[in-house]
Amino acid sequence: MENEQAVKTDFTIYFLSEQAITIEFGYEIRQETLKQIRQLDRLIHQKPFPGFKTTVPAYTTLSVFFDPLQVIKNVDFPGHDCFEKVSAYLSQLTNETGDDEINTVKTVTIPVCYGGVFGPDLEEVAHLNNLTVKEVISLHSSAVYEVYMMGFVPGFAYLGGLPALLNTPRKALPRKVIPAGSVGIAGQQTGIYPLETPGGWQLIGRTPLTLFNAEKVPPALLKSGDRIVFKPIDQQEFEQYRD
Repeated sequence: MENEQAVKTDFTIYFLSEQAITIEFGYEIRQETLKQIRQLDRLIHQKPFPGFKTTVPAYTTLSVFFDPLQVIKNVDFPGHDCFEKVSAYLSQLTNETGDDEINTVKTVTIPVCYGGVFGPDLEEVAHLNNLTVKEVISLHSSAVYEVYMMGFVPGFAYLGGLPALLNTPRKALPRKVIPAGSVGIAGQQTGIYPLETPGGWQLIGRTPLTLFNAEKVPPALLKSGDRIVFKPIDQQEFEQYRD
């Protein structure tokens, strides 16, 4: 069918723990690798094996977590242990098809107030990259980003697609407290702090949106695979969003 496709790619499977394995898709962070990870991730969730718990996608890997007691009792896949059985399942799964990503990708517009108290490092980012503040804002808000992975705190989305002209190293001295909603740059990545937390990213702005709320389902606004667009707003608009 037109909306189905199989995962056809080379990867390496290695032991992570008694309850998990990791599938590695090479070492380069690139769009094609991200697509392959998402395809396999969707297939696993659409066609789970007995004992399957969850997956954790990252830049170049996909970790699969499972209940070892249920897996070892599964006679449908060959193998003497959980690693061999889950590896056999994955090898078989890559030849099957699942729903295409077209209908599952979500585009989220994130309003951002750049600079000032919300983006204390905006001028430094401009200076380090020989740009004006207006050029930094224009470049950052004109790109379409993708959520490559989630971490290091609940709801934190690592976004790929940052324009090369904005590549900026982390702060030499991390801040002890970064306000929730802060938008930062670190190397080739941009991201949004969903919670108040320490961090070393260069802060260029802040969004009034709530990125993580434990009382909601799902609790995180963003998920791996989402597309993100940043929309510049002024401080008055920032306050209106919060009202």
